Amino acid sequence: TVNLGKWTAPAAWTAKAKSERTKWQTVVAKYTKSSNAELPSDSQVVGAVQRALGRDVTVLSAAGSMPGELHKLWEASYPGSYHMEYGFSCMGYEIAAGIGTKLANPDREVIVWTGDGTYMMANSELATAVMMGTKLTLIITDNRGFGCINRLQHAAGGERFNNLFDYNTHEGENHGIDFVKHTEAMGAIAIKVKSLADLEAALKKAKASSKTHAIIIDTDPMHSTDAGGSWWQVGVPEVSTRKQVVKAHASWNKGKKLQRLGS
Repeated sequence: TVNLGKWTAPAAWTAKAKSERTKWQTVVAKYTKSSNAELPSDSQVVGAVQRALGRDVTVLSAAGSMPGELHKLWEASYPGSYHMEYGFSCMGYEIAAGIGTKLANPDREVIVWTGDGTYMMANSELATAVMMGTKLTLIITDNRGFGCINRLQHAAGGERFNNLFDYNTHEGENHGIDFVKHTEAMGAIAIKVKSLADLEAALKKAKASSKTHAIIIDTDPMHSTDAGGSWWQVGVPEVSTRKQVVKAHASWNKGKKLQRLGS
């Protein structure tokens, strides 16, 4: 704690900060509110968790759609309550990091977010969490593949390929993965919810328990929060027979010229 004496932040700066926060909360409410959609968006899942658990929890994620959604939409509270791995998009980091976070802050409720694709990359530490008694609540947003990369593929002008299970099946086989059985096999209490209301109820149940829970909810792979987006430097071919790729390259080139490099 630093003693600042009689110093205070400039009144105009404080007023602007409060005003901008209010504007942001209005946008957040728009994207996180419930709807009658058959499959909720990731942003709506964020809203359901915030409503159910409030701000007095530690949230953690690393790869896929959730870091961007949480960065834009989650209302964090105390220092250390928001833990994201941004630099390298480390798929599989989440559960292991959740264990470390819980060991460092055993009295805090730790919420670990993964998509189904990330979960399949590295899930074995869930068994470690159960074995060690480091209680976590794992939320698996199941969009049946790699939804974030599928959207990026489209944004780069590419055709849908090899990212969503529904478009990558062998002889019509169902490639759906039963995450309830998978997480139960490693000792977690697993719950598959069918709605945002069910998700809120399951989260409250998990918070009241001392056991590690895995909560699974199906989500829409095509939806993401556009507000607050920024340019993503992903190389797009300069020459292509697809007009979508040519258009995407022109957009990329425009963003590249506006790029600001740190010194």
